[in-house]
Amino acid sequence: MKMAAQTSSNNPAAVPVSEVYWSLVEKADKKFARVRDLPAYGRSRYDSYFHKVFKVYTKLWKFQQENRQKLVEAGLKRWEIGEIASRIAQLYYSQYQRTSEASYLSESYIFYEAILSREYFKESGQDLGLANKQLRCYARFILVCLMLNRREMIQHLLNQFRMLVDEYRRTFQETDAKEWKRIVQEIIRFVKADTAFQNSRPLRYSVRLDPHPNSHPSVASLEGGQALKLRDALLTSYHHNEIKFAEVTLDTFRMLQCLEWEPSGIFYQPRTTESGMNGSFSGQGSGRMNAMDDITDPTLPPNPRKAILYRPTAMHFLAVLATICEELPADSVVLLYISASGMGSRGTLSLTTTSGTYGEAESHSDRHVIDTASDANSISPMSSPHDSPISHKIAVHERGHLINDGGGGLLLSSRGNRGLNTVYPGDIIPFTRKPLFIIVDSANSNMFKGISGAERGEPAALFLSPMVQPACVNTSADSSRYQSNGSLFTFFLTSPLPAFCRLVGLSATNLGMGVYDHADKLLSSFFSEWGEALTTSNSLDVVWARLLSDPFLKRLILRFIFCRACFSLYSPSSKKKECIPDCLPQLPEEVIPGSPAVEACISQLASSFKVVKHFRFSGSMSISEDTGAENQQDADCASSEYNSNKTSDLNITEIEEQKFADENGH
Repeated sequence: MKMAAQTSSNNPAAVPVSEVYWSLVEKADKKFARVRDLPAYGRSRYDSYFHKVFKVYTKLWKFQQENRQKLVEAGLKRWEIGEIASRIAQLYYSQYQRTSEASYLSESYIFYEAILSREYFKESGQDLGLANKQLRCYARFILVCLMLNRREMIQHLLNQFRMLVDEYRRTFQETDAKEWKRIVQEIIRFVKADTAFQNSRPLRYSVRLDPHPNSHPSVASLEGGQALKLRDALLTSYHHNEIKFAEVTLDTFRMLQCLEWEPSGIFYQPRTTESGMNGSFSGQGSGRMNAMDDITDPTLPPNPRKAILYRPTAMHFLAVLATICEELPADSVVLLYISASGMGSRGTLSLTTTSGTYGEAESHSDRHVIDTASDANSISPMSSPHDSPISHKIAVHERGHLINDGGGGLLLSSRGNRGLNTVYPGDIIPFTRKPLFIIVDSANSNMFKGISGAERGEPAALFLSPMVQPACVNTSADSSRYQSNGSLFTFFLTSPLPAFCRLVGLSATNLGMGVYDHADKLLSSFFSEWGEALTTSNSLDVVWARLLSDPFLKRLILRFIFCRACFSLYSPSSKKKECIPDCLPQLPEEVIPGSPAVEACISQLASSFKVVKHFRFSGSMSISEDTGAENQQDADCASSEYNSNKTSDLNITEIEEQKFADENGH
C-alpha cells in the first residue's frame, strides 16, 4: 500500500497539466536569464550552461506540443507559445555569436520564420507589451536574415515591420514609437548600403568562386616557423553616426562576413519551418537540428570564432582580447580589427578634411529595443594597460613613432571619460606574446606603426588604413560618404571589386553583368598570380609567410595589395603618402603598386570599366588621348546613370533619407 501510494504521488498524471507546464516555463526562464548575460566570447567555458538551457527548452517545447489542447483549455495563449519559440530562436543566435557555427544561425531563422508565419503575436491588439514583443521579434529576425544574406526576406520583413511601427504609433502614442521609428530607419540605411552590389559574389569565402583551401600552394620561406591558422577574431568599430543595426556596424558586419565560409549553393535556402518546429533541438551533439548538413562541404574547416564589441570601454576591450589570447590554440593567430576615430595627443579627436568630422554625440541606443545580451561586466581584465612594463618614452620604430599613452589613440566609445574609452598602441603590446594580425582603420592608424619591432614574443602583422581616404568620383565630402557607405578601406578588404566601382563612381545599376563578370574573373586571375608570386618570393617576410596558408588571411593580404595599388595609382591620391595604406612588415617588391603585375591589373580593370582617366599609369601603361576622351565620355555617362538610379535597388526615396536626417539632427 505504501509503495502504491508513492507511485501514485510520483505519477505525472496526478499533477494538472497546466501546473507542470508553468513549472517548466519558470525553470526555463531562469536558465534563459542566466545564459543571456554570459559573454559572447570564450572557448567552451560556457557550453555546459547552454546544454542545460537547451535541454529544458526541448522538454518544454515537446510538452506543450503533446498537451496543446489541454493547455489551451486551461488558458494558454498563442503569444505564450510564440514567446517560447522566440526564446529558442534567441538561444540559437546567441550560440552562433559564441561559436560562429552557421548551423545555429540557420536554426534561429527556422524558429523566427515559424513565429511570423503562424502569427503567434498577431493578437497583440491594444496590449502594449505584446506589441513590443512582436516588434522585437521582427527586428531580431531581420538581423538573422542579414547574417544569412536573405535579401528578399529582409525586404519582405522590412515592409511588414514599417507597417507595424506605424500602427504602433497610431495605437499607443508612446515615446517608444519614436525609438521604433529610429530602428526602421537604421535598417533602411544598413540594407541600402549592403545591397549596392547585391549581384556580386558573397562576402563569405565561397569554394565555388574562391580557391579551395586545399589548393593553396605551400610557402617556401617559412624559415623554420610554423604556418598559422585563423582561429579567433576581435572586431570593433565606432564612428559618430556610422551605419549600424542593433550592435552590428556596417564595417564589422562586412569583416565578420568575409571571415566565414559560404554554404555550398551560394544563395542557399533553409528547409521548411515544420521540420524545425516539430522536431527536437539541443545545445550540442548530433541531436541538434542542422539545416545545412546536406549542403555544407564537410572538408571545410570551421569558421573562425568572432567576438564583436560595440562601443566598449578600453578596459572591456582589453579584457576580451586577453581572454581570446589566453585561450588561443597552438599554431593559431588572432585577427584584431579596429575601425574608429582617432584621438590626438591632447585628448581631442584627430580630424582631417576627408576622414569625416566625428563628434561625441551618439544616437540613443536601441539596446533595450533589440534586447541583445550585455556582457560589459562579465569578466575582469587580466591586467591594467598601465601596469605594463613598457616604457612610455621609448621610440620603438625607426620612423620615430612612439607608443606612449600621450600619443594618438583610437576612441572606441563616446560614453563617459574619453580616457576610459581610448585604446593606445602601447595597450596592444602585451598581447603580442601570441601571434596577432592587426588591422587598424582610422585617421590615426600611423600611430600603430610603433607596434612593429616592440612585440613581446611574436612578430605582429599590421594593415594600416590611409590617414586620409581618397575622395570617390562624384561623391561629396568623406564624412557623409562614410555615414552612407562605411569605410572605403574596409570595403576593399571585404569586397574589392564593388569597392573599386565605388572609388570610380560606378554602380551595379549601370554595369552590364557581362562587363562586371569579366572584371571579376580578371581580378581573380590576378589574385592567383599575386598569390603565386608571394609564395615563391625569396624576399617574403616570415611573418606573412606564416599567414599565407590560411585561406581567409591570404585573401585579405591579396585584397590589401589591390587596395594599396588602387589608391596609389588613383589620380586624386597618387603620390600622397597620407592617402596610401601601409603594412608592416613590408610585402615583397613583386607586389608593390608600381610592379608590372600589379599595375597591369589596375590598368586592365580601368580599361574594362572605361575609367582609365581616373588613374595615372607608367609610360608602358599609358592610354592615347583619343581613348582617354572616349573613356571620359563613358565614365560621365555611367556616373549620370548612377546619380539617377542610386536608390532604385530598394525603392527608398530621397524624402525618406532626408526625413531620417531631419529627425536625428544630421
